[in-house]
Amino acid sequence: MNIFRQLPLLFLWIVNLPVSAQSPLQLTSLDGKIKFSFRLTKKAPVYKIMYKGKTIIDDSELSLDFSGADGFGTSLQLLKPTFIEVDEYYDLIVGKAKTARNQYREVSIPLVEKGGKKRRINFVVRAFNDGLAFRYEFPEQQNWSSYTLTNESSTFNVNGDPTVRALHWDNYNNTHEGFYQKNKLSELKAGDLMDLPALLEFPGRVYMAITEANLRNYAGMYLVKKNGILTSQLSPLQGQTEIKVKASLPHRTPWRVMMMSDRIGALIESNILTNLNDPAQTKDWSWLKPGKTSFHWWNGDIVPDTTFAPGANFETNKYYIDFCARNGLAYHSVIGYGGFAWYQSDAPNYGAVGPRTDVTKTVPSLNIEEICNYAQKKGVDIHVWVHWKAIYPNLDKAFSQFQKWGIKGMMVDFLERDDQEMVNIQEEILKKAAEHKLFIQFHGAYKSTGLHRTYPNEFTREGALNYENNKWLKEGLSPDHDLDVAFTRLLAGATDYHLGGFRATPSKKFKTQYTRPLMIGTRAHMLAMYVVLESYLQMVADYPEAYEGQPGFEFLQKVPTTWDETVVPNAKVEKYITVARRKNTDWYVGTINNTEARNVNMALDFLPEGTYTLEWYTDAHDVDENPDHLIKQIKTVSHKDVLTLELAPGGGQVMHLQKQK
Repeated sequence: MNIFRQLPLLFLWIVNLPVSAQSPLQLTSLDGKIKFSFRLTKKAPVYKIMYKGKTIIDDSELSLDFSGADGFGTSLQLLKPTFIEVDEYYDLIVGKAKTARNQYREVSIPLVEKGGKKRRINFVVRAFNDGLAFRYEFPEQQNWSSYTLTNESSTFNVNGDPTVRALHWDNYNNTHEGFYQKNKLSELKAGDLMDLPALLEFPGRVYMAITEANLRNYAGMYLVKKNGILTSQLSPLQGQTEIKVKASLPHRTPWRVMMMSDRIGALIESNILTNLNDPAQTKDWSWLKPGKTSFHWWNGDIVPDTTFAPGANFETNKYYIDFCARNGLAYHSVIGYGGFAWYQSDAPNYGAVGPRTDVTKTVPSLNIEEICNYAQKKGVDIHVWVHWKAIYPNLDKAFSQFQKWGIKGMMVDFLERDDQEMVNIQEEILKKAAEHKLFIQFHGAYKSTGLHRTYPNEFTREGALNYENNKWLKEGLSPDHDLDVAFTRLLAGATDYHLGGFRATPSKKFKTQYTRPLMIGTRAHMLAMYVVLESYLQMVADYPEAYEGQPGFEFLQKVPTTWDETVVPNAKVEKYITVARRKNTDWYVGTINNTEARNVNMALDFLPEGTYTLEWYTDAHDVDENPDHLIKQIKTVSHKDVLTLELAPGGGQVMHLQKQK
């Protein structure tokens, strides 16, 4: 054992630096590739970032506006900065890595007003080898106890004219589910709301993703282009447009994160977002069980013909529980039936609550405790779907009843906001759920921000236009869209995507089906999505007869949902991506392709030494007409081998590598 691996390494030094406008303060990443500089001007604090000797963010102003035309940014004095260097390891309860390394240099820059209230704000910057992050910290002070923020003007004066990939909105209240737009920075419309993460690609294949980490007690951030410069735009509190955040001191903002690399795969491998979140306060998470789950709403509530009347009843749920038990799926989800929830409600459909909605009482046809008891006997756990308004604000009452019934977690849906109030509601849900030993799966919600380090019971988030849309979109979701999600939304973390559709069809034959939805990408593409996408509660969303006896289902039965290590051997934006993830000594490798056929060589040099048995699922040669067809091969390989991946249009490949004894 390396005893130094177990302990944080921290260096602290305080230095006397010139603080005039002519002498920038500087911070460099440990590998020397990222260089940050900061200086004060009469107008505002200004920062600049260089990557490998080239300016990637040019002079960018920083300011904060408070209610009453009260700003913070002009006439500031810079006090003595504090530098620290940290190198530590920490374990994640759930994540793409079991142990993450948190290695950075930090500078805390105290800024004080020269006159007036003489308020103090610390501007804190951390430089990692794979990115840079900053935030504002409001320490406790005599003349300032609270604030009302109307605008955070964190600007990103991007150098050059990179390609920008992001979701665009005209409203803050949105699902965060849409098609990604690709534009040159110069082509972006002024004032459009750009969701995060946003990926910027510079000439020479240098990549920067802008997002946020540790979003707590603050408003969610978007980007808008103002005067040619990307500028932060916060989601306002409901019912008005001016006020974004209300807080008491001490307080701090989320981290504004710029992930950077000349290798796109490094952004997916990065643990920078969890590095920037706080450790979990609760020590005992032994009750938490990541895994895969049924989700019969997606397939249209399909049950076998003639055996029993389908509905919100024991028999319908028993059918899916038995399927989960036979095939090693950890969870069955109780949702309801035919558009109506499992709990008592006078609302017209899933998407609403009524004045007499009561999540602590089931519909007359369903006994949830009976279902939980039966599932437990079969080795399966139950989680439920709920509308967020059905459980909030009386969370203790709802969660106490859930725990009494034997429910283990829930999908919380239709949140569709990221203002400060909603951000706090979601954290309150996570905190109360943890107290009652329940996990959470957020739907209709904003992107991940690394909070699963603090609350490991946050298993996944939606925040992406996913396969549920094949139930109603005329053309369905294409493999090209899957690649867009992998190179943007995935950078933020866990992405719930309604995986598991086992009825692929050529795109020319696709048609909308609310029940038994069709898929456009091949079955091998679908299998690979379980490795490519990160989610600690992956759906197996089709119905039992769609899976059992079908080629490739055996892979879904065994693929994990949490990982010990993640690497990206191959990736080309828009074209293809290969993600390799390790669980114990086994490796799972998934590759998805866009709609163009190609061959790609993949080195297995990420494997440790030794020989491995490779179970390899590839598209059959006739997938242009029969996209469900697979070829399964068994080979012996080592880290010295290079494999040729023959990728069909819309296709994929998936591998399971087991170390030989």
